Amino acid sequence: MDTTVIDTVRYTADGQLLDIHHGADPDAPTVLLWHGRGPAERDVLGALAATVARLGPTVIVPDWRPDAPDGGRPQLAASLRYTWDYVPDPARVVLVGWSLGGRAAMATALQPHPPEDWRPAAVVGIAARYNQPEPLLGLPSPMAVCATAPPLPIHLVHGRADRVCDFNNALEFQSVLADCGRPAPLTELTTDHAGAVMAEYAPELGRCRPVHGGTPYEEGLRTARVIASAAGLKVPELDSPGRKAQFNG
Repeated sequence: MDTTVIDTVRYTADGQLLDIHHGADPDAPTVLLWHGRGPAERDVLGALAATVARLGPTVIVPDWRPDAPDGGRPQLAASLRYTWDYVPDPARVVLVGWSLGGRAAMATALQPHPPEDWRPAAVVGIAARYNQPEPLLGLPSPMAVCATAPPLPIHLVHGRADRVCDFNNALEFQSVLADCGRPAPLTELTTDHAGAVMAEYAPELGRCRPVHGGTPYEEGLRTARVIASAAGLKVPELDSPGRKAQFNG
């Protein structure tokens, strides 16, 4: 159950909303978390964001519209600007994305000329496809730009049962990064595309929804730990019921 404090604010002139999940540690870095291809699906990441916030970081989750004629690029850019203004130090922001949002996050972090010369403290790609162009600025794929990017911590998370973005694509990207001298740990999950972010696909809704139990939740705990670790926090192990319980709020 979500026990974190959440503020919802309008961050664009066209009325797009974002949620701020206030973290347990006010001194921890802030996480900017982008959802995937479904329009305005910040709610899908609600369980994951709340779990990460309980581990320490404040988590900002914006809606954006990949289905818009502009591909949602202005909204992703606006969420960056909002986050830079919100935090005391933009250099301590960790950029995280799922699916299409993961491709956008990775390419944004690795591109040779980043927005306003900003790079995140670390970047986490979750269940993304990295060999296609990204949506933020119409840039080449993350695989195409990684060789020219300066070093920064890169983390990959992907489920082996993913039928939307093939797990092998994450393996290929990890290999390309290694060839560029950029080691990137890959956390392998046993779940599918939605389960990597503590969610499931609901056929009756035609979209994903967050979950609070079962395999997607348990595997999503591992994703939450990766994000918190990327933010520089020490996180509890998940090898005993007593330790798992502290994630449950």
